[in-house]
Amino acid sequence: MKLKKGDKVAVMDDVLKGTITLIEDETISIETTDGFIMKYSENELVKIGVEQSEIAKSIMIDMSYSYKEDHKKQDNKIKIKNKNDRIPPMEVDLHIDKLTNASKRMDNYDMLTLQLDTAKYKLEFAIRNRIPRIIFIHGVGEGVLKEELKYLFKNFNVNTQEASYQKYGLGATEVYINQN
Repeated sequence: MKLKKGDKVAVMDDVLKGTITLIEDETISIETTDGFIMKYSENELVKIGVEQSEIAKSIMIDMSYSYKEDHKKQDNKIKIKNKNDRIPPMEVDLHIDKLTNASKRMDNYDMLTLQLDTAKYKLEFAIRNRIPRIIFIHGVGEGVLKEELKYLFKNFNVNTQEASYQKYGLGATEVYINQN
């Protein structure tokens, strides 16, 4: 697919999206929704035709329709779960090799700082975009990152619990964002 100036794009391995402002050789500059100019190669971008919020609205409409149909069929015998339980959670993998290719040149402090900064950024993003649940995949290790995440979450209006053992093992924390 050929991208052109003015196309709306999303970055494949990040939560950034924006509009293409310049294409030079194999480098594409995009202006993010926050107003920053970022450079990527074409294989790191995907063209988006519909805003994610519009996709979410259509999913919610479909879900509410199917809920009504199921509700009629079951004659109120089965309690339907909270709508937030039906929306798949945002997953954030904090393993250092998923965050950077330069981990061999970093010491433990730098790696932990990068992981915590990423977790804070993703949590703030989820709060801004009203995403109700996030899974932070931190791994087992010595438990330092897990403890630092617990401390970070105390500064936000969130509830936490161990994520599904069947899916993530012992190395993930599920965060529920309390929103008005």
